[in-house]
Amino acid sequence: MKKLFGLLIALASFTVGFAQSPIRNVQSNNNGWFMYFGDHKFSEHWGIHLEAQFRRNEIIAKPQQLLLRTGINYHFAPNAFATVGYCYVNTSQYGVFPAKCAFPENRFWEQLQVKSQAGRIEVTTRLRLEQRLSKLPVAQSTGEYAPGDDVYTNRARVLVRLSVPFKGKTIEDKSLYFSCYDEAFVNFGENVQSNIFDQNRAYAAIGYKFPKWGKLEIGYMNQMIVKSDGVKVENNHTLQVGFFSTLDFRKKKS
Repeated sequence: MKKLFGLLIALASFTVGFAQSPIRNVQSNNNGWFMYFGDHKFSEHWGIHLEAQFRRNEIIAKPQQLLLRTGINYHFAPNAFATVGYCYVNTSQYGVFPAKCAFPENRFWEQLQVKSQAGRIEVTTRLRLEQRLSKLPVAQSTGEYAPGDDVYTNRARVLVRLSVPFKGKTIEDKSLYFSCYDEAFVNFGENVQSNIFDQNRAYAAIGYKFPKWGKLEIGYMNQMIVKSDGVKVENNHTLQVGFFSTLDFRKKKS
């Protein structure tokens, strides 16, 4: 457990040090993310992932991103599963470093997620790989910008989440709990520009587990995004409201 806390602290410290470099131009946005995550079993080993995120700039006033993600889960152990899937993202012009125009991205992804218990602390670790096809803005003959051809990039993401109930030893139905995580993003392969370190997300929230339906979390995320030039950095203060459903789709035996 000390190693996991150490990893979270190291990731957060690296993020602060990176952002404070004198060559960085760091600017802030205030955003709001309103999210649904569903991991639903339809057999003992197989399930489906369903996800929708409505990301807004200026908390709720303006669009930031629309993200729709789905996948197939394979549960190879009680607290571990692997996923392969597809994701669609549409990024709007927002904030202090807006894109030249709104543009879409198609993404394929694979992940491994493992959950364990260390005393009262529930530990979730996740490794995700993404193959991204982004139609980045390109200047037109008119001088305006429009989405161009697909630009292919790879990205790896590593997340460590710690959750602890306020009462009891584990998070059960009707539990109120605290949760935090840090997630680091690294680009690799061709077409990566000056932002090999893509972004970092540090999060803290209060959650409640509803019987049968899932968990509701309300919290704060600090999202640091490094733009492709390696100089411009978004420091996004983000309200997050997320519902995590594990509703079982398996037919009940009569």
